[in-house]
Amino acid sequence: MRGVRELLDRMSPALLRPVVVPDPTRRVTDVVIAEPGERPSAGTGDLVLGVAVTDGADAAELVRACADLDAAAVLLKPPLAERPAVVAAAERAEIALVEVRSGTAWAQLVWLVRAALAEGSDGDPRGGGRDDLFRLADAVAEVVDAPVTIEDARSQVLAYSARQDMIDPARVSTIMGRGQPADVLAKFRARGTFRQLSKGSATIFVPAQQDGTLPRLVVALRVGGELLGSMWAVVPDEVGEERAAAFAETAPLVALQLLRWRSLADTERQRTAEQVRLLLEGRAGWRTAADELAVRDRPHRVVAIDVASGDAPAEAHRLSTWERLDRGVGQRPLLTEIGTLLYAVVPDDDAGWPALRAALLDDRSPNRPLIAVGGPSPVSGLADSRAEAEELIGLLRGGRVRGPVAVHEQVWHRVVVHRASVAGPEIGALGPLRLLREHDRAQGTDYLSTLHAWLRHPGRPRAAADELRVHPNTFRYRMKRLVEIAPVDLDDPDVRTALLIQLATDRWTRDR
Repeated sequence: MRGVRELLDRMSPALLRPVVVPDPTRRVTDVVIAEPGERPSAGTGDLVLGVAVTDGADAAELVRACADLDAAAVLLKPPLAERPAVVAAAERAEIALVEVRSGTAWAQLVWLVRAALAEGSDGDPRGGGRDDLFRLADAVAEVVDAPVTIEDARSQVLAYSARQDMIDPARVSTIMGRGQPADVLAKFRARGTFRQLSKGSATIFVPAQQDGTLPRLVVALRVGGELLGSMWAVVPDEVGEERAAAFAETAPLVALQLLRWRSLADTERQRTAEQVRLLLEGRAGWRTAADELAVRDRPHRVVAIDVASGDAPAEAHRLSTWERLDRGVGQRPLLTEIGTLLYAVVPDDDAGWPALRAALLDDRSPNRPLIAVGGPSPVSGLADSRAEAEELIGLLRGGRVRGPVAVHEQVWHRVVVHRASVAGPEIGALGPLRLLREHDRAQGTDYLSTLHAWLRHPGRPRAAADELRVHPNTFRYRMKRLVEIAPVDLDDPDVRTALLIQLATDRWTRDR
């Protein structure tokens, strides 16, 4: 068991925000869900989730009731947790009140809290194994208060929750056979259930059927445009909007866990990914890894891929992209994941990077990734190509290089300026630029831009004037005044180089 404050500290602040915590050391035993219109069934030390609570008065009453039952805390979504009456009720009853951030799926919360409470858990249930799917099915079942199955795109059962005693013969056949029988599938197809699943991600209610099949609440498991499977809950009757919405909120989390399971289940893929990491990190054993991967001794490129999160967790899109690319792009890139980025190693030829680029920028993809391509390197130097790609990802994220694609040899000059600005931002204070900057600030002139244009267009005053949108004579006059304000030898090539570096890094820094 953990104290309330310890548990909250282990959870991400992006999920939970403490509002009232009268006793930070109060021990937490479990997490339960308050049923709408019923007295909470909480016990000593429970965290109580107000899943279907939408009214401030009901929220305050839930807080009081949970305090009477010696619960540890009540968790509510905004704006209920901030209502003065609710906060006051928590303070008077001396029970913790916690706000659940908007967009957090209740099932995700149940799963994470129980993982954090489990002995030896580090609060990060990223195992991705089949057991996690079963635990997640249990968490979803608590949210929807109904037995649940998680199925793949072929209606094969991957996991199911407890409480399967409240089911019908169709569900029994589905679980026993690890998939929906043909006659059951035919019934749901006839009602258009699978057609609805293929088109959207909202919950679908399937009424009871004459043969005794109980009603179903169904939601698609989807990442981006790919349908991974579906989740089915056997319900006694049509459920309220809040409970149906809570069920739908669990779908992205279950889809992510399904992707994790599929990834871990592919042992060959995991083995290949580890070998690719050896190549990219230049660790001991990289030569053996290159031999096992059959990487020919010729130039290759490292491509770093930052997948946009869109309407699902970034990890889900990353895993989905990995699966799509792994099915075959050109010569099938070598793929791995390090941190938050997906990496591909491709030959530096027409079947390598160009084929991968076409696949990544496929117009059918709902989320365009940021793509950074390191320079061509021998197999022994792939760590250098990876470093170049990662530097470009940073510039793409910051808007310093216009995306979504950056290839090292095409934008190397921006890398040079970026490195100069990072290495020595104080160099702009050296020499005559300080005088010109002070004069521009005090007098409202624009001599820094004038000097920059002159250096960018050497011997071409008309081109420099066009860049500044002034008359050539105005430009010549400004240059004459400039050297009077800050004497500088513009005939010296080293002076011109130094000034151009200063001005370029100064602009780069100011544009951040």
